[in-house]
Amino acid sequence: MTADPLDLLDTLIARARKAGADAADAILFDSVALSHRRRLGKTEQLERSESGDIGLRVFVGRRMAIVSSADRKADALADLVDRAVAMAEAVPEDPYCGLADPAQLATGWDVAALELADPTEPSPQDLIDRAAACEAAALAVPGITNSDGAEASFSRAQVYLAASNGFRGAYAGTGHGVSASVIAGKGTGMETDYDYSSAVFGEDLRDPAEVGRTAGERAVRRLGATKLSTGKRAVVFDPRVSAGLLRHLIAAISGPSIARGTSFLKDRLDKRVFAPGVTILDDPHIRRGHRSKPFDGEGLPTARKALIDDGRLTTWLMDLRSARQLGLASTGNAGRGTSSPPSPSPTNLYLTPGDRSPETLIGEIEDGLYVTQMMGMGVNTVTGDYSRGATGFHIEGGRLAAPVNEVTIAGNLKDMFARLERADDLVFRTGIDAPTIRIDGMTVAGI
Repeated sequence: MTADPLDLLDTLIARARKAGADAADAILFDSVALSHRRRLGKTEQLERSESGDIGLRVFVGRRMAIVSSADRKADALADLVDRAVAMAEAVPEDPYCGLADPAQLATGWDVAALELADPTEPSPQDLIDRAAACEAAALAVPGITNSDGAEASFSRAQVYLAASNGFRGAYAGTGHGVSASVIAGKGTGMETDYDYSSAVFGEDLRDPAEVGRTAGERAVRRLGATKLSTGKRAVVFDPRVSAGLLRHLIAAISGPSIARGTSFLKDRLDKRVFAPGVTILDDPHIRRGHRSKPFDGEGLPTARKALIDDGRLTTWLMDLRSARQLGLASTGNAGRGTSSPPSPSPTNLYLTPGDRSPETLIGEIEDGLYVTQMMGMGVNTVTGDYSRGATGFHIEGGRLAAPVNEVTIAGNLKDMFARLERADDLVFRTGIDAPTIRIDGMTVAGI
């Protein structure tokens, strides 16, 4: 076997074809991860790991099998091929599986323009310094009494994809992160909170001291939390939690869910789902974007698209298999690992900002709830029913008032999407991002 990853994948695919596969593709991930964790000024962890995994997918007629391995020795890869073909010959037929037609494949992408990978790898001391500055700033906030720890991390992943339909492609991506979680108060009155920053390039990270200070201030602000009475209220979602609503949307418009008929939005294509003016974009070509990529996990081109355009649902999120089930074309959103088949996944997904400030949205509310953290996964994507635990602040007379905890917010995503209002404070934090969001008329269950 040759040392070049793409040549290695080509050889693996050729062996699969020779062993009886009608078609095949293979993916390889080489990754490096560094992490440092400290608590109360003492190192708890300083680690570096390197890994490499290969996944082979073979097709025998309309039968498909996937096998993976971390071993690149010739005999291990020969065994990989034999196992994959034998499995494919034994499984039931799948009329929708298969590679892309050559005419569908991505060509001529510009990886350099996307700036997906920071060429500078931080040293262990760099991570130590970032985490130390973050925790020290958090502990310096008056009222902070303990620390859950601070972390700094770096990762680099190189992706290689090849297929018997002629596709060959590779790209790398990096990620830097820093975070802190601290405790305010004492005894039964303790409260905890956190802050973090993540970026593709280290120079785009927020100042670690600012991250720590914000974590401390948030924890102190939660001291003296009370409960709210049960009732209908306007609920405002802080940007740290508002992106969760986009994740529920993606689950509901994923091609496999639509093909199975298990989504509350299955009959809403080309219909209004959000209020007029609301636009939700999936953009894989954002420069230094957390989830940017030049091609998807099946070698198809990626492109910017409006999933929601002026409130209207324009498309499902599809890979090749779900697109074939639905009689449509893939949206180029196939995500991929080494041990499972491709499945639809968003890239840089975001709700475009509105034209009013968070203060304006809050200022109109006499009695409401501002949510800063959420717990539980009480969301039913078949019916749209939504019920999750929350903590945050009571909104009284247009201002944030006392902190509150142990409340539940409930509604139905159909109604929530239709009433959603956006603020103007969108910041790209994780790759799935939204500004402050306000939704009127939700049920807030407390005492």
